[in-house]
Amino acid sequence: MTTLMPPFRLHRPASLAEAVATLSATPGGRPLAGGTDLLVNLRRGMGAPPALVDLTSINGLDRIDVGADGLVLGATVDLARLGDDPRVRAGWPALAQAAAAVAGPTHREAATLGGNLCQDTRCVFVNQSEWWRAANSYCLKVRGDTCHVVKKSERCYAVYAGDVAPALLVLGATVETAGRDGTRHLPLADLFREEGRTHLALEPGEVVTAIRVPPPDGASTGYRKVRVRDSIDFPLAGIAMSLRRSGDGLAGLRVALTGIASAPVLVPDLDTMLGRPWAEIAGPLAEAVRKGCNAVKTTVATPKYRRRVSAAAAVALGAELWAGQEESAA
Repeated sequence: MTTLMPPFRLHRPASLAEAVATLSATPGGRPLAGGTDLLVNLRRGMGAPPALVDLTSINGLDRIDVGADGLVLGATVDLARLGDDPRVRAGWPALAQAAAAVAGPTHREAATLGGNLCQDTRCVFVNQSEWWRAANSYCLKVRGDTCHVVKKSERCYAVYAGDVAPALLVLGATVETAGRDGTRHLPLADLFREEGRTHLALEPGEVVTAIRVPPPDGASTGYRKVRVRDSIDFPLAGIAMSLRRSGDGLAGLRVALTGIASAPVLVPDLDTMLGRPWAEIAGPLAEAVRKGCNAVKTTVATPKYRRRVSAAAAVALGAELWAGQEESAA
């Protein structure tokens, strides 16, 4: 007999300490908030945790605080609220745009910031029905010993497709976690690993509790998403950018990508463009983004397309932010 969900015990702790204790005492247990990614995967047979620990009743995890030190976001803030908050939209537009680009409106009402950051990686060879995976002898990510993307690989190439992470990367965000050994604060980039099965650097029982974003630094920021349908779909490529100009020269540039590797990626070596006008930046920017894409056959689109569309979207976004900086200075 086929069941819609694997059996598990649901816990609803009233405090963060209780949640961490429950997860630490239950190997394989998973934290739960909106469940828009986790529950769908469980119904598809991708995992069978013995327990789910619901974080939504814990006070303080759903806060949005704006102050002199910047922005503090609790892990269970839903994405609809994050994308609509006028303070976030005014001070950190890339973050608001990324939150508003996730899935569809009803998903965003339930989906949370922490869940979007920690969502599982995806691949056309694993995000299928159980009978399909079984017919293909499974894969490295689920119960198998072969990567169908890179046949002789010992690592999983499933792709990270979260929209919010690249926006937070270009904004210089840090993440706060709580675990059995206490609280940690780390740069957001350190939350991720470039490996499809173990893409999160969290210890057993450890959960994301908050994200801290520095105050605006005078840069213009934005997020662009490329997908098959202009709603619901995960990104084939997503580009976040922070751009600051001084007169006719580039004063600062940060670019991050999603949907093209097993972790969100900060594009390296952009400092060589500093001081140059936009006409001299567009070509090198496109090339840097293409080189930063580690796209392989994990989606319905080809790796070549995803590299090219990432570069094109980055140039279009950069041109928009460049022009916006000129208008704001006028």
